[in-house]
Amino acid sequence: MLHIHNTKKILEDLLAKEDSTGDKKITIKDIGEKKINIPLSNGNIERIEGTYYLSNLLQELAIEIDKGIDKETTISLDRIYEKPTHRISRLIREKYWNDLTRKMDKEGLINVLQDDKMKSETFYVYIPYNDKIAFNYYNNLSENLNIKVVSLPKKITPEYVLSINEKPGLLSLALNEDENKEIHGHPFVVPGGRFNEMFGWDSYFQSVGLLIDKKPHLIKGTLENFRYEIENYGSILTANRSYFITRSNPPFYSSMLTEYIENQNVTDLSWISKMLSSVIKEYETVWMSKTRLCDNGLSRYYGDGIGYVVETEKGHFREATEIYAQKFKMPIDEFEKKYINREIDVPDLDDFFVHDRSLRESGHDTSSRLVNRCASLNTVDLNALLYKYEIDIAELIETFFKNIFESSNGKSYTTDYWRSLAEQRKSKMNTLLWNEKEGTYYDYDFVKKEQVAYIAPSVLFPLWAKICSPKQAELLIKKVLPLLKCKGGIVSCSKESRGNQPERQWDYPYGWAPHQIIVWRGLLNYGYDKEVQELVYRWLWLITKDAVDYNGTIAEKYDVVKCTHLIDVEYGNQGTNFEYVPNGGFGWMNASYQLGFSILNKELKNSLDELIDPDTLFK
Repeated sequence: MLHIHNTKKILEDLLAKEDSTGDKKITIKDIGEKKINIPLSNGNIERIEGTYYLSNLLQELAIEIDKGIDKETTISLDRIYEKPTHRISRLIREKYWNDLTRKMDKEGLINVLQDDKMKSETFYVYIPYNDKIAFNYYNNLSENLNIKVVSLPKKITPEYVLSINEKPGLLSLALNEDENKEIHGHPFVVPGGRFNEMFGWDSYFQSVGLLIDKKPHLIKGTLENFRYEIENYGSILTANRSYFITRSNPPFYSSMLTEYIENQNVTDLSWISKMLSSVIKEYETVWMSKTRLCDNGLSRYYGDGIGYVVETEKGHFREATEIYAQKFKMPIDEFEKKYINREIDVPDLDDFFVHDRSLRESGHDTSSRLVNRCASLNTVDLNALLYKYEIDIAELIETFFKNIFESSNGKSYTTDYWRSLAEQRKSKMNTLLWNEKEGTYYDYDFVKKEQVAYIAPSVLFPLWAKICSPKQAELLIKKVLPLLKCKGGIVSCSKESRGNQPERQWDYPYGWAPHQIIVWRGLLNYGYDKEVQELVYRWLWLITKDAVDYNGTIAEKYDVVKCTHLIDVEYGNQGTNFEYVPNGGFGWMNASYQLGFSILNKELKNSLDELIDPDTLFK
C-alpha cells in the first residue's frame, strides 16, 4: 500500500516532473525520466517507473482528490501495477458507465445541458404536444435553470424543424412518477465526448457491455425512452436533439429488447406487450413507410428535412456548395447563408442533402459508400437489421403470446405472419443484393437498377442476422473478411473500395466498435470461433496498447492500419479530450472491450497483457 502524506503535492510534483506536454496526462509523448520516488508516511520510499505505471499513479491520485482527499490517503499498489486489461475492464465496469449515465429530470438535467455543441446562453427543452405533465414539470424547473420550455406542434413537419434551427435544444424523454408522487427521468447512457444525449444505435451497442457488466437498469431506462420517442416523435431518433426530430437511426430496438428480456429472464407480459407494440409500431410506421419502403420490397434510409444539415461544423459542406456559389456568382459564405435561409432555390443541392441526411440516419456519417447516393440504395445493413426485426418479433410472439399477439394498435399478429415477412425479405435480398460470383452482398441502387460493388463491414451484417446459408457464410469469410482485416481489427471499408475518395471517418483506414461487434457475433453464429479469437485479439490489442501509451485513453474510433487513436479526420476523435482520468471512455468502445474480453480465451488474454503484436501471434 502507498500511504501518502500529501496527495495534492505528490500529484503536482508528478506533473511538474513528467508531464512535459502540459496536458495533465502522462503519455509516451512526454519527455522525462519516467520514474518518481514517492515519500511515504512511514518514512520509506516507493519508486514507480514507466509511462503506464506513472499514468496509473496520476489517475489514482486524481481520483482521491476528486473525492475531496487532498492530504493523507492510501492507494493500493495493486492499482498502480494492475494488468492493463484488468484495469481497463474494471474502470469501464466501476467508473466509466457511471460517468456516462444521464437523466432528463431535476437531478440529472444539468449534466445533459452541459454540452459544448450548444453555443446559446439559453437552453431549449422541447416537449411533445400531448405531454402536459412534462411541460409543467420542465416549466417548474426553469425557475432555477436557464432553460426555455417549448411545446412542439401536434404535427411536426420539416418546415417546422427548419424554423427552430436557430434555437437548437433537447427533446424531452420519458418521465416516471414514483409511489411518493415524485417525478424521475429514466436513466440512459450517452456516447461520450461531445455527444451528451441519448443516441439511437449507440444505445444498442452500449447495452451489450451493460449486460456484461450487470447494469440492466440502464438498458431498461433506455428502452422506456425509446418507446417514448416512438410514441411522441414518430421514431427512435438519431439523438434527442431538436434538429434530429425527422431523422431515425439504424434499427436495433428489437435486438436490444430481446437480449434484455433473455438476460434478465423477464416474464412481465404487460411490460413485454407494451414494448413489443412499440417495436411493431416503429417497424410499420418508420421502416415500412412510403419514404423508406421501395417498390422492390426492400427498404432504404431516408432522412427527411429541408436544406442544410445544421449539426455539422462550419465549412463541412464546402466541397459541395462551392460549385453552386460560383454558379450564382456569390462569395461562399453569402451563398451558404442564403441557401440555409431558403432565399435561393437549388434543387440539385437539395437532392445532395437528402442523401446526406439519409447517410446520417444510417449512422455512417460519413462514408464514401453512401455520399450523394444513400437515399437511392437498398443497403445490406438496413435490410439485414429489418430481417432481424421480423424474426425477433416472431419469436417474442411465439414465446410469450402463444403465437398470436394483440398489439396496442388494435391489430392481431401471428408468428407465421412475421416469419413470412422475414422469408420474403431474405428472398429479395438474395435476388437483388447477393452476388454469387463475388461471394458477397452488395448494396443495390434501385434508381440505376444495379449493385454497388463496395466492400465494407455492412456486407457482413447478414451473418449477424443469420440470413446466410452455410455456403454464403463460407464465401463471405473466404472472400470478404481478408479485405477488411487489418492489424488492429476490422476496417470500415476495403482500401480498394475507398480508392481516391476524400478521407472520411467511416472509411479505410478507420475502425469502429459497432462493426467489430457485428462481425464477431456474425462469425460466432456460423461457428467460426478461430477467426473470432483473432479479430477480437487484434481489436483489444489496439485499444489496450493505446491506453497503456496514452494515460488510459479509450477513443471513439481508431486507425486500425497505423494502430493509433491520433486521428485528424472530419470531426476529430471523441473521448480523448480529458485531464488526469478518462471521462467515461467512449460508450460503444467500452462495450466492445467488455464483449471482446468475455470472448477471448485465457491464453490470448495473457498475451494481451504482454502486448504481444498480433502479427506475431497470427502468422
